[in-house]
Amino acid sequence: MIPRLIGRVGRRTRPSPTAFDRRLIPPMVLGSVLNPVNSSMTAVALVPIGIAFGAPPAETAWLVSALYLATAVGQPVIGRLVDMYGPRRLYLAGTALVGVAGIIGALAPTLGVLIAARVLLGFGTSAAYPASMRLTRSEAERTGRDSPAGVLTALAVANQTVFVVGPALGGLLIGVGGWRAVFTVNVPLSAACLVLGALRLPRLAKDPATDDQRGVDVPGMALFAVMLVSLMFFLMSPRAAHWYLPVLSAAAAAAFAVRELRVPDPFVDLRVLGGNVPLLATYLRQLLGYVTAYGFMYGYTQWLEQGRGLSASTAGLALLPLSATALAVSSLTGRREAVRTKLVVGSVLQLAGSAGLFLIGAGSPLWALFAVGAVLGVPQGLIGLANQNALYRQADSARIGSAAGLLRTFTYLGALGASAATAAFYPHRADTAGLHGLALFMLAGSALLLATTLQDRSLGSLTPRTASTR
Repeated sequence: MIPRLIGRVGRRTRPSPTAFDRRLIPPMVLGSVLNPVNSSMTAVALVPIGIAFGAPPAETAWLVSALYLATAVGQPVIGRLVDMYGPRRLYLAGTALVGVAGIIGALAPTLGVLIAARVLLGFGTSAAYPASMRLTRSEAERTGRDSPAGVLTALAVANQTVFVVGPALGGLLIGVGGWRAVFTVNVPLSAACLVLGALRLPRLAKDPATDDQRGVDVPGMALFAVMLVSLMFFLMSPRAAHWYLPVLSAAAAAAFAVRELRVPDPFVDLRVLGGNVPLLATYLRQLLGYVTAYGFMYGYTQWLEQGRGLSASTAGLALLPLSATALAVSSLTGRREAVRTKLVVGSVLQLAGSAGLFLIGAGSPLWALFAVGAVLGVPQGLIGLANQNALYRQADSARIGSAAGLLRTFTYLGALGASAATAAFYPHRADTAGLHGLALFMLAGSALLLATTLQDRSLGSLTPRTASTR
C-alpha cells in the first residue's frame, strides 16, 4: 500500500505546455519559509537562551546576527550557483544542511556552538528562495506566459505568514519542550523539503547563457564575504579600538568593485547592476523596510519578556495581531501588484507604528500592546511583496536567481542593522528606555523608506502583464 502511494506521489506527468506546473509550488513554498521561520521563532527564544547560558542581550544578539550574516553572504552566492547549475541540486543540498544545523542546535552545550548552528542554518536556508525564483522564471519561459502573480503571491504570503506567526509558534514550542525545540523543529522541516524536492523538482537543462561554464567567481565571492563580515563585526561593537574593521570593509569593497568590473563572468555584474537604477532602488527599499520590521520583531519581543514581564509563550501570543493583519493584507492585495501604492502605505504605517512605541511602557495595558502590533503588521504584509514584484520586473532574466539572492541579502542587511541597534539599545537588559531609543531608530528608517519611494518615478511604469498560472 505505502509503496504504491509513494509511487503515485513521485510519478511525474507531463505538465501543461501553457500553464504553470503547480506540483512545483509545495517544495518552493516550504523551502523558502525555512529562513523566516528560523528568524522569527528565535525572537522569543533569546531571553530563555540567555538565561540558560548566563548571557546578556548584547551576546545573544549574535544568534540573530550569525544567521543573517551567513544568509547575507550565502543568498547571492547560492543564487549565482542556481543560475549556473540549476535549482534542484542547490535546493536539496541547502535543505539537507538545515536538518544538520537543527540537530547541532538542539544538542548545543554552549552559546558558541549554538551560534555556529545558526551560521549553518543561514547557509542552508539560502538555497530555496533563489531556486524558487529561478523555477518561476523557467516556467514563465516554458509556457510563454508572464506575470505568475499567483505563484509570487504564494511565496510572499507564505514567507509573511511564517515570519509573523513564528513568535507565537516559537513560544508554543518553548512552552512544550524548552528553547531547544526551536532548533529541533528544523529536522522534520528539512526532511519534508528533501522528499518534496527529490520527487517534484525537475532536472532542468542548463541555461544556454551558462553552457560555456566560465566558472565560479570565487575571489569575488570571498571579497564580498570579507566586506560584509568585517562591517557586521564593527556594527555589533562600534568602538574606536575597532577602527580597522570599517577600513577592512571599505578596502574589500573597493577590491570587490575592481574585480567584478574586470572579470568576464563576475559574481555580481556591477556593470549591469549599476545601469539598473530602479533595481538598486528596490534593494535599498528592501533594506530600509526590514530594518524597521526586524527591529520591532526582536527589540519589541525582548522588551515584552523583560520590560513588560511576559513569559516567552505569552509574548508570542501578544504578537498574534501582527500575524493577523500581515496575513490578511498579503492575501487581500497579493494579486494586485500596485508596487508604488503598497510601498507608500506601508512606509506611512511603519512611521505610525514606530511613533506608537513611544506611548508604550511597563504599565501599558495589553490592548495597547496588541494595537501596536496590529498597525505594524500591515506594512509587513505590503513591503516585502511589493519589492518582490518590483524585482521580478526589473531584474535580468538570465540572472534572476542571483538577483533574488541579492534581494534577500538586503533583507538580511536590514536585519543585521536592526540586530546591531538592538544590541546597542539593550546593552544589559531590554528596558523601556532602550525600547524608546530603538523606536527612534525605526522611525528614521521608515522616514527614509517613504522618501525613497516618493521620489522614484520608475515605480509607476511597473504595470502587470496579463497572464494566468491556473
